[in-house]
Amino acid sequence: MRVPRGTTGPSRPDRVVPSWADPVVAQASEAVGGPWGRHAATGRAAFWTPLRVCLLFATCVLALAWAKQAPCSSGDWSGSRQYTHLCYSDAVPLFGSYGLGEGALPYLDARVEYPVLIGALMALAAAGARVYAGAADAFGLLPDGPSVQVFTVLTCLLLSACALLVVRAVLGLAGRRPWDAAMVALSPVLLVHAFTNWDLLAVALATFGMLAWARARPLLAGVLLGLAVAAKFYPVLLLGVLFALCLRAGRLRAWATAVAAAAVAWAVVNVPVAVLAPTNWSWFFVFSRERAANPESIWAIALHATDGRILDGPLGPGEAPTVLNAVVTGCLLALAAGVAWLALAAPVRPRVAQLAFVLVAGFLLLNKVWSPQFSLWLLPLAVLALPRWRPLLLWQATEVLVWVVTMLHYLGTDNRGIEVEWFFLGVLVRDVAVVVLMALVVREVLSPDRDVVRISWPGTDDPAGGVLDHARDRWVLRGWRLGSAAQGRTEERDLLGVRGRVAGGLEDDRAVRRPGHLDQ
Repeated sequence: MRVPRGTTGPSRPDRVVPSWADPVVAQASEAVGGPWGRHAATGRAAFWTPLRVCLLFATCVLALAWAKQAPCSSGDWSGSRQYTHLCYSDAVPLFGSYGLGEGALPYLDARVEYPVLIGALMALAAAGARVYAGAADAFGLLPDGPSVQVFTVLTCLLLSACALLVVRAVLGLAGRRPWDAAMVALSPVLLVHAFTNWDLLAVALATFGMLAWARARPLLAGVLLGLAVAAKFYPVLLLGVLFALCLRAGRLRAWATAVAAAAVAWAVVNVPVAVLAPTNWSWFFVFSRERAANPESIWAIALHATDGRILDGPLGPGEAPTVLNAVVTGCLLALAAGVAWLALAAPVRPRVAQLAFVLVAGFLLLNKVWSPQFSLWLLPLAVLALPRWRPLLLWQATEVLVWVVTMLHYLGTDNRGIEVEWFFLGVLVRDVAVVVLMALVVREVLSPDRDVVRISWPGTDDPAGGVLDHARDRWVLRGWRLGSAAQGRTEERDLLGVRGRVAGGLEDDRAVRRPGHLDQ
């Protein structure tokens, strides 16, 4: 067992012990004999390492997610089964509408409203379904089933692999807190939305991009983030977060390397498709501009509350919501400015995950589209920014609520569904929960002695920071002016010293007082 510098004795673990540090885990551990004991050893398991245990957790959750999804996999949605069984998935209807069963290729043969890598994942699963059908006909040994069911099964297997990769990446990003990955592996959001759409591909690429950045490999980080942007738009926000933090630390060269690599990776994936099928390739951007407010957005709630008298009013067929687009753009620019101010004005440079969570969560709240599965974007960021079981579980409970009321609303009141007002109430409860999480993260940014990551191990700065970890500030905001950080280094060292003393005190308390309580 490794012993932290400056400590002695076998009672000091080489990582944060969740049953000592989190009251929810401590309470749950009573079912298996109570929190970790004073003389228990860590880091000696031959097989059941934290990574393998977390991957097992995730596998169990994904199995339950498939059990939820299975009733809809055959494509038989009679009796509104996709709503009554809460098993709706975009893969089933789009398999037919895109002609994937007939061998059509996304973009080349069909107009697809998704970025290129999502279309590639669809094509891969469709090709696998055709191979499986051919093998079943040739050998007669494989179980037979509708093509859409085989496509759905293969899609879920590919997305399951992405989910396991997310767990692996989060564990690598957590530093001395490897068990934080269990918050992803056991996530109710993962259970509900793992197979709703293809978002896990983008989440896996983005999280591994963050892991590459944490390992001080900006070139690889840029490639992975560029591929993530080729699957969903939101990872471009992570590059904005890295810009603000690198500006403060004077590490813009690493950021420029990552951005250049991201641009090249995105172009390598997109340019061939754009050249071969420019109209179908651009449909994603046209569709994003022309679509109205998504029912789960605050803008849909505002339009309903005013009977459509604000913003663009009633829209005609094919008419883009130009006023809504302008208002959303203005709100998002204001959000970006606020996050940039937080990055440059905080007393200690924020951690990457903290700033990324605030920006992505704000983007979802203010954007005109928040499809329920988009909440997967927040999952790894929330765990890394605020690794506390209680607030994360409460937030995810509201995400499950949103999915339930969404399905009941789409079911319709004639089929014992619910009125739109109840649906909007569930959405607002979720939005409030996300705002509370954002407020908790911002509070820890402004008061770093509250940051559970930084106080959980002496000397910890930012496990996901890479070149930013323990880097000195070069530029900070003083008032509303950007100036050199040299004048404030003494104050910062004082604050970091306080943080270190608090961290050391908490570790001593957890290593001595908590196990002593177990002996009573």
